[in-house]
Amino acid sequence: MNPLHSVKGAMTTGFVLAIIVSVVLTATSGTGHSLDFSAPHLGRWLHILAGVMWIGLLWYFNVVQTPGLAVAAADKGGPGGAGISKYIAPRALWWFRWAAVVTWLTGAYYLMFGFGAMDTIHKAFMLSEGFRTIGVGAWLGTIMLFNVWVFIWPNQKKILGIVPASDEQKAAARKTAGMASRINFVLSIPMLMCMGAHTHGLPF
Repeated sequence: MNPLHSVKGAMTTGFVLAIIVSVVLTATSGTGHSLDFSAPHLGRWLHILAGVMWIGLLWYFNVVQTPGLAVAAADKGGPGGAGISKYIAPRALWWFRWAAVVTWLTGAYYLMFGFGAMDTIHKAFMLSEGFRTIGVGAWLGTIMLFNVWVFIWPNQKKILGIVPASDEQKAAARKTAGMASRINFVLSIPMLMCMGAHTHGLPF
């Protein structure tokens, strides 16, 4: 069976390929150095993978799905957006909300164990010298996680009919979830800037 015919198979193949690539790079290194497979570095890798899933879906919702559903609703003779709402959105939201959790947890793990000291997560969230950039990124990510679980997901359950709601409640839920998602979309831009800047050695 071709593993590329399923999402699970493709993801498994990707992880296996990553391991093979890392082994080959280590074996062919002319410097004698090997890739670091310590727990903190694995945590950082998982943090990046989960973050790509989370932010990728956030951008999909804001750039593709929400505008597309608005166009579908305005097209009175078209097929509408029922298929997206019934089959696509619930699946996307499952990956979206749990990727947010894994991103935050692996980020916190890397802050605690990836910098050689247990108090680095405290330094980051207190915006201490040397940790202000990553700290701002961590705070933005925390606000975004809060928005996902407190505003976006509870209201999306009403919109998608997962929990009972009147038409008025659904309309209000659309506004709340849409605004929280748009705020997260905006916050993701400086958040990614801070994460990338700290990784590349910005000295504050």
